[in-house]
Amino acid sequence: MATGTAVTVNTVLPGPVPTEAITNFMKETAKQQGLSNTEMEEVFFTSMRGTSLLKRFIKPEEIANLVTYIASPLSAATNGAALRADGGVIKSAF
Repeated sequence: MATGTAVTVNTVLPGPVPTEAITNFMKETAKQQGLSNTEMEEVFFTSMRGTSLLKRFIKPEEIANLVTYIASPLSAATNGAALRADGGVIKSAF
């Protein structure tokens, strides 16, 4: 919190979300490899995002939930934090 104000400074670090580009990439790659979309997602999280604890793409709503909390008065004591909503993809931010 900036001293004497109600301003906090935090960062939200989102993990892999199903954007249009990644969805198209996954569908095309699945097609090329003869896999279903579900099988392709499993391959993606095993080979390219092996540290993910969720083993799936993060829903935008899940990131929005964290942003809602951090923007609310409930997070007044949270300041200077790098908050990850990444499903465990990144082992450490440092």
